[in-house]
Amino acid sequence: MKYINAAEVLPKYLLNEIQKHINGKIIYIPSGYESMPWGEKNGSRQYYTNRNKQIKQYYKDGYSIEQLSQKYGLAYETVRKIIYKK
Repeated sequence: MKYINAAEVLPKYLLNEIQKHINGKIIYIPSGYESMPWGEKNGSRQYYTNRNKQIKQYYKDGYSIEQLSQKYGLAYETVRKIIYKK
């Protein structure tokens, strides 16, 4: 994030009001955009949801946790958590 001098971008009256509250300190002003939940923007959430459904289905079809951990490159405990999570 790039530092911007408030005196260069804010109107004088607004700068004076802000200085009354936080004179000489650094302030972070978040964007006005609503943030999206994790993974929604780049598709990660959907990818992991689909992967976890596949893992559960393979387990129901008779694959062992050990086989699934090798197939997906995940730790045994990670696969176990995916399978037993409701």
